[in-house]
Amino acid sequence: MNPEIISEILKKDYNSIQNKVGNFLKEEIEIRRARGVVFGLSGGIDSAVIASLCSKFIKEKTLAIIMPNSKITPKSDTEDAIKIVDSLSIEYKLIDISFIHKEYSKYLEPNPLAFGNLGARIRANILYYYANARNYLVLGSSDKSEFLIGYFTKFGDGAADLLPIASLYKSQVRELAKNLGMPQNIISKPSGPYLWEGHTAENELEISYEEVDSILYCITEKNQNTDETSKITQIPIYDVEKIFRMYKRSEHKRTTAKICET
Repeated sequence: MNPEIISEILKKDYNSIQNKVGNFLKEEIEIRRARGVVFGLSGGIDSAVIASLCSKFIKEKTLAIIMPNSKITPKSDTEDAIKIVDSLSIEYKLIDISFIHKEYSKYLEPNPLAFGNLGARIRANILYYYANARNYLVLGSSDKSEFLIGYFTKFGDGAADLLPIASLYKSQVRELAKNLGMPQNIISKPSGPYLWEGHTAENELEISYEEVDSILYCITEKNQNTDETSKITQIPIYDVEKIFRMYKRSEHKRTTAKICET
């Protein structure tokens, strides 16, 4: 992989980014006449950065909901999430979704993939319950890398009113986390949706986020084709084409439902 591409991606004014996200949240709350925001906090890098930004700019209007599936979610992730809200002094609720998830299984035909994604959709239900009850806006925690390749559950963790960090690649989110003074164990933690036991992003993708970011950056921002991207990034063409296919095939996840024109 070409390290110069990552250096180019990381070259940002992260103080300015903080302020832009903070102003975005304040303005959207006012424009939409909402009372605050609610988001799911997993203990991973993306939601931790959102928690930190909310604490800095709209602390009194923030609710974090920690929703582990105790049968699947690593205990350390839940512990990290609790440490984050405690250190930031933001309101939170802890709801174990394992019982809800299990109850669904009594009525549905078995399908491991669909059942895994159901966990993300249960969490979305809970977030929108509190958004409805409090007149809050739901924040999604997708970063640009995951958003562009569709690495989220449609109407699950992809369900949101606002996407505060979807313009930042995963590597940029990690850099922003450093800028915010977040703990190193959160910054370096492997991303893991944990829709099933042992589920981590890079194991499933079989490629690092630095490589994903480099490929997406060249294709979407430099308008290079897959062959050019492979040469510039020094990433095998097989991996470049794989990420490009994910980008194209997941377009439906980034748009609203298609309307039949009559």
